[in-house]
Amino acid sequence: MKHPAFVLGTLALSACTSLPAMTARTASPLPVAEPALDTPENWSAAEAVEIQPVENWLDQFEDAEMLKLVEEALTANPSLRGQYFTVEAVRAQARATTARTRPDVSASASTGVNSSFIAALDDRRRENSYSLGLDISWEADLWGRLSARIEAAETDLLASEADLAAARLSVAARTAIAWLDLNQALAQAEVAQKSLEARRKALDLTERRLARGLSTALAVRTARTSLAAAEANIAARELASENAARQLEVLLGRYPAAEIQAQAGIKSLKPLSVAGNPAMLLSRRPDIAAAEARIIAAGLRAEQARLAMLPSLRLSASASDAQSELSDLLDPTRIAARVLAGLTAPVFNAGALEAERQAAQFRARNAVETYASAVLNGWREVEDALSADQSLARQEDAQKRALDEARFAEELATRQYTNGLVSIFDLINSQTSRLNAESNLISARASRASNRVRFHLALGGGLPVDPPAPQIN
Repeated sequence: MKHPAFVLGTLALSACTSLPAMTARTASPLPVAEPALDTPENWSAAEAVEIQPVENWLDQFEDAEMLKLVEEALTANPSLRGQYFTVEAVRAQARATTARTRPDVSASASTGVNSSFIAALDDRRRENSYSLGLDISWEADLWGRLSARIEAAETDLLASEADLAAARLSVAARTAIAWLDLNQALAQAEVAQKSLEARRKALDLTERRLARGLSTALAVRTARTSLAAAEANIAARELASENAARQLEVLLGRYPAAEIQAQAGIKSLKPLSVAGNPAMLLSRRPDIAAAEARIIAAGLRAEQARLAMLPSLRLSASASDAQSELSDLLDPTRIAARVLAGLTAPVFNAGALEAERQAAQFRARNAVETYASAVLNGWREVEDALSADQSLARQEDAQKRALDEARFAEELATRQYTNGLVSIFDLINSQTSRLNAESNLISARASRASNRVRFHLALGGGLPVDPPAPQIN
């Protein structure tokens, strides 16, 4: 595989097609920067497929409440709303940049009183003064420097919009994962409650056996210790549930009161359908699109810095009139006017323009490396998620078998302890094994579900709803 070349200046990126076409201009290309990026045809952690990534990735969880919460977060999340206003600020800045290349027209008006002393008359003379002025100036875009500035501002807007799209995907994924975390925490709390009930039964059985002389005080003390440990575990699980609820409520823009309810369970997912390929990822992920846009903007600014070393042409015109009588102020015969055209070129500035050009070049090269880092990170996230899904699927299957065996062992230990065939330690160990197996199965399912969310986030998956724009007062 050959790695792509990134040419700064014109910045035609053959590997990426996510940005709208920008206006082409002739530019002096900057040195080529070539990050060592190989674009494989397929994911290394999965077999090659020609399936497009699904857009409705939330449907696989078959959880209507999750979908509802994600839609709420996309509308009410404060950080997401703030990102929207950041885009609007960049949009306004782009309009301002364009407006600054248009003719600048300013008008002035003044009135006053002139007072002077006349020695011959030994008196002070006062007369009114009125003036009007109109000034017009405009810089011609001789070499395309102003056009580069406008295009850079417009590309900044594209990058900001891509940042917003990435933020929306992130909030959707974080909300889905927070919902899964809450369900896992509640499910773990239920397991802890079942353990507490089992430990109470064991203590009751041990005390009855002690009363009949079939057990010892040590066994009773051991059963009581086990019961207290189960109570402590319940308190810890309840705290984890409350923290998970508050985390989700913050994402939803709600007060973190730990009041949100969940179903306390996570379903087993179907096998992961591998989709897309590394090249396709470049056109799907908004963070990569943002990095691409910033390469283009940096290249345009580097070109702008180079063109700043060339002569500039500024045209200006002015008209003014000053009279002592208001009625004479607008008399066309009295208005003075002038039109100027000035061509200026930098001669000596102690190397400031050259230094600025070099700085712009280095910033452009930095943008290239940032883009390369974003691409590599995106590929890593997909590969991680693919590998993790396979590993977690095996873990879930093994934990299912472990739980079945632990339940049989606990039932057998309970019967044998009742008949005096094993000690209290054997019973407690069997209960602990069953508790751990059930808890581990919940964790494996939750981890796999969260990883499935991260997989679709890594692929640049779609959103279930297009959130409305916040109201601007």
